[in-house]
Amino acid sequence: VVKDLGLQLPALRDRGIRVVSETTTQYFALHGKTGHLVTAERIDREQLCRLVEKCVLRCELIVEGEM
Repeated sequence: VVKDLGLQLPALRDRGIRVVSETTTQYFALHGKTGHLVTAERIDREQLCRLVEKCVLRCELIVEGEM
């Protein structure tokens, strides 16, 4: 994620970059040492999308300050 945004790793702390989900459970996070998007919680498709054929789990990346 950091590479895709053209930022350096210190920007994770300095710019307040965070990943948020629509649900109360935060399934994704940014790895502090690599800047990679990683799973933060176990994702159980059967629990999240019981009767839905196409299961989509949305999240947003929040970056404080100007880009």
